[in-house]
Amino acid sequence: MSLLEVKNISKFYGNIIALKDITTSVEAGRVTCVLGDNGAGKSTFIKILSGVHQHDEGQFLVEGQPVRFTSPRDALDRGIATVYQDLAMVPLMSVWRNFWLGSEPTVGVWPFKVVDQTTAKGIAVDELGKMGIDIRDPDQPVGTLSGGERQSVAIARAAYFGAKVLILDEPTSALGVKQSGVVLRYIVEARRRGLGVIFITHNPNHAWPVGDRFMILNRGRSMGDFDKSELDLTELTRLMAGGAELAQLQDELAEAMESTD
Repeated sequence: MSLLEVKNISKFYGNIIALKDITTSVEAGRVTCVLGDNGAGKSTFIKILSGVHQHDEGQFLVEGQPVRFTSPRDALDRGIATVYQDLAMVPLMSVWRNFWLGSEPTVGVWPFKVVDQTTAKGIAVDELGKMGIDIRDPDQPVGTLSGGERQSVAIARAAYFGAKVLILDEPTSALGVKQSGVVLRYIVEARRRGLGVIFITHNPNHAWPVGDRFMILNRGRSMGDFDKSELDLTELTRLMAGGAELAQLQDELAEAMESTD
């Protein structure tokens, strides 16, 4: 049984079609990549899965049960965690504080209850270690970490707090080649730990090495939902680029180059 499945879901804003008849699934220990250029519908898709918006048509199933989330809290309660591009972190706050963000373990009884810093730091370091990142000093500001390392804190946090499905919103879009590789390694680690991962990206070269399933969006519609065995990177890139639109662009560029010779 899939952890999460959508069947022909659609979303409309008045006469505007944001999504139309989108179908895909997410399984434990597998990465579903959702690819598309700007305006393809990726953000709307994320918002439906994470409880920000509701779908207007189709079925949204979590572990086989139909759902209609009314808030992000509903999604979290069902084990769906979303890591957005801005990461919702406080740069000047320590790594361990960002890991817990208000859910720190405590000792004592009210009104003498205090944060158990030793336990909180130990768990944060241990969980980050499981993701393959060695934090020597959990008190260092999270802003001193690289972009890839900050992503790992967010991923480890979601896994620790019980996420079954992890949605990653363009985690490599603002990173260089090396740091993108760091994030891709953490995605593989999350998959190895049994999470179902939804990797939102506009870069097929980042999706292909880690993906098990690929859904391509274009202007709110699906260009296909494929297992990795059903296509190769060249075909994935062609589908994402729009196929005929890419061929037309190549012809126009060829003509432009000839006219400058």
